[in-house]
Amino acid sequence: MNIIEVENVSFDYISRDEDGKEISRSPVLKDISLSVPEGQFLAILGHNGCGKSTLAKHFNAILTPTAGKVTVAGIDTSDEERLFDIRQTVGMVFQNPDNQLVATIVEEDVAFAPENMGVPQPEIRRRVDEALKQVDMYEYREHAPHQLSGGQKQRVAIAGVIAMQPKCIVMDEPTAMLDPKGRREVMKTIRMLNKEKGITVVLITHYMDEAAQADRVVIMDGGKIIMDNAPKKIFSRVKELRAVGLDVPQVTELCDMLIEKGVDISPEIIHEQECAEALFMLTNGRSAVIPPKPEESVEDNRPVVLTADKVTYKYSVGTPFEKTAVDSVDLDIREGEFVGIIGHTGSGKSTLIQHFNGLVKPTSGRVLVDGADIWGRGVNIRDIRFKVGLVFQYSEHQLFEETVAKDIAYGPKNMGLTEEEIKQRVVSAAESMDIVKLLNKSPFELSGGQQRRVALAGVLAMDPEVLILDEPAAGLDPKGRDKILGQIKQYHEKYGKTILLVSHSMEDIVKYAGKVLVMNKSRLFCYDTVDRVFARTEELAKIGLDVPQVTRMSHILKSLGTDIGNDIYTTERAAERLLPLIR
Repeated sequence: MNIIEVENVSFDYISRDEDGKEISRSPVLKDISLSVPEGQFLAILGHNGCGKSTLAKHFNAILTPTAGKVTVAGIDTSDEERLFDIRQTVGMVFQNPDNQLVATIVEEDVAFAPENMGVPQPEIRRRVDEALKQVDMYEYREHAPHQLSGGQKQRVAIAGVIAMQPKCIVMDEPTAMLDPKGRREVMKTIRMLNKEKGITVVLITHYMDEAAQADRVVIMDGGKIIMDNAPKKIFSRVKELRAVGLDVPQVTELCDMLIEKGVDISPEIIHEQECAEALFMLTNGRSAVIPPKPEESVEDNRPVVLTADKVTYKYSVGTPFEKTAVDSVDLDIREGEFVGIIGHTGSGKSTLIQHFNGLVKPTSGRVLVDGADIWGRGVNIRDIRFKVGLVFQYSEHQLFEETVAKDIAYGPKNMGLTEEEIKQRVVSAAESMDIVKLLNKSPFELSGGQQRRVALAGVLAMDPEVLILDEPAAGLDPKGRDKILGQIKQYHEKYGKTILLVSHSMEDIVKYAGKVLVMNKSRLFCYDTVDRVFARTEELAKIGLDVPQVTRMSHILKSLGTDIGNDIYTTERAAERLLPLIR
């Protein structure tokens, strides 16, 4: 039996004037038909703006079709008298759990929906306890939600939906804001709800490894469904997926590379275990000759631009809520380095980077920019913020001017530059972010990825010595992510600026950074080259972090008997090491 039926659905976003007259119409969904059987785990993929979130909102009548029909358990979603039944059948979990948590205590939050449904108190108590146990959050039932990690908050939000006893849960990018550990926690919960409890799951995600765990994958593009099949069948179509701005799992990409070189290996491999086993058979247990690495220079003579000297920062000092966010961090970052910063949620990485441009003042210790204490006598903190540019996560929320050009010009104007200098900086920054054609447009008419690049250009226009980026690609589809990170890399190579990139994506860190700074429980865990940091796979796993999928695959392959090295972080390097062993 199908729990959701979508029949020839189209949907337009309509803008109206004060009198209700239609001004404009934007088609988002175009003649979509889709059936979701009870008990299925369905993943929906697509680039930003393809219509997947809009489609998901039709599943519990947040939106209703402009044309066509959606039924939930046989109920037409346009029947306003049955909205309660529809939303009890299909629960929604959104990207940001903070937007769903309403109470001051976890168990009260989970009880919120059942109370509004008029469920008797004894039954509410039973549902709350059961829901929290199902998501492994029962021991936190008396905690305040704001004290939880991102992954814990998301599991509480899921528990709140479970307490409604829905037959289906729709999740719109529930892991987008989480670290690897939080992502694993949420995905474990999703799989448990689906496989053990029989709840139908619809998951919208940009993470290919999450989609690979589903029973079925639907690909959307331009408001239409263009692919619908099992994960293995979908991800084997590497070039077609790339054409619509999507990625494939790293091991699938590796297999595709090998196939192009004439290797007889299945294109439908999506998991690291099966990839390692297939490669072991092909290599016959032979190991690669690992070329010796050139000796790394002991001394780096480039000047130090950022220094953390025993920096400690405590929130709410002197209150019962006092917490150490950064603990005795010693660190030197040199001119021209591209540093990736990783760490679990709450590790202190965002607090640390905010010290570097004076947004946060250390409780103890010193922060130095170009050798000068930024909080020392005679230092203008405003000048420091021009030297050290900081781009926040979801930076598009910082946009406010009527045109892109004016938004980019805001910082240079505050620097007191001439009109000619401002104009030159706006154009130069726009060129770096490939948004010159957008300068006269309103920033609010742009896509999420374009808005992100406008916000970044606004910081580049101030020509900072150091550029700090806090999750600049968060929430973007693979194409948008590669676009913005690729342009940051080009900017780094062209101008030699120092870059600090905070990210939860190990693949991105490996691809773009030269060094990696790892934070753990408020302290500096390590700061070293990419090779040396990611060689510590087991240690990283213990502190809630991850390594690229192809790295995990290489470790499995080594355990089977084929060693291609401990420095496998990219598919290109893996293919390079494997090909001589297969031929």
